[in-house]
Amino acid sequence: MEQVILLVEDEQRMRKLLKDYFIISGYKIFEAENGIKALETFKNNKIDLVILDIMMPYMDGWTVCKNIRKSSEVPIIILTAKSEEDDKLLGYELGADDYVTKPFSPKVLVAKGKALLKRVNSENRTEDSTMNFEGLEINELYHEIKIEGEDVMLSPKEYDLLLFFAKNESIALSREKILDKVWGYDYYGGLRTVDTHVKRLREKLKSKAELIKTVRGSGYKFEVKK
Repeated sequence: MEQVILLVEDEQRMRKLLKDYFIISGYKIFEAENGIKALETFKNNKIDLVILDIMMPYMDGWTVCKNIRKSSEVPIIILTAKSEEDDKLLGYELGADDYVTKPFSPKVLVAKGKALLKRVNSENRTEDSTMNFEGLEINELYHEIKIEGEDVMLSPKEYDLLLFFAKNESIALSREKILDKVWGYDYYGGLRTVDTHVKRLREKLKSKAELIKTVRGSGYKFEVKK
C-alpha cells in the first residue's frame, strides 16, 4: 500500500526538490506552503508521515506540530535552520520524532523518513508478541499499548523507548545507552533528549508511570514490583 507524506515547507524550490526525491522513492506527496494549509490537508487526508518546516507564514511549525499531536501520533520530522539544543528539545516536547537542521541532504531526509515509517509499520511482523506488566500491555504485532484494556497513544519514538525499557526489564540503563539504542549511534542530540521523552512517556502512562524508575546519577530502569 502506497504511503503518504505531508510535506510542509514554504520555500517552493525546496518543496519541489524534496517532493521529487520522495516520489522517486515510491511515496505519495501532499504539499503545504504554510501551517494553516498543512492542518487542513492533514485533517482531510490519511497521512503516514509529516515533514514539517518551522519558519513559515501564518502559522509556524511549532503550532502545527502541537495541533497535530492533539489528535494523532503520526510520525513527524521537523526541518529548521535553527540548531540550538533548546529548539530541538522544544520540538521533542511538542511530540516530534526526529529533527533535521538545514542545510541537509535530501537523500538523508528520505532515509530518515524510510527508517521512521519502517519502525511504525507492523505489516512485516510475523508473530504476535504481547508483554504484560501489571496491566500495561505492549503488543509488538500491532504496535498497540493498553493500560487496563484502554488504548494509549504514543508517538513512534515514545513507543520505541517503552519497548526498549520493557525488553530490558530490571536493568539499569544509562542515558548514553538509551540514546544509542533508541535514537541510533549517528544521532547528535544531547542526553537531555532522553529525559524529555521519558517525561512525556511517563505522562502518557499515568498510573503505570512508576514502572519507569530514575536511577540517580545514571539513567533509568523499567521495573515491576515482585
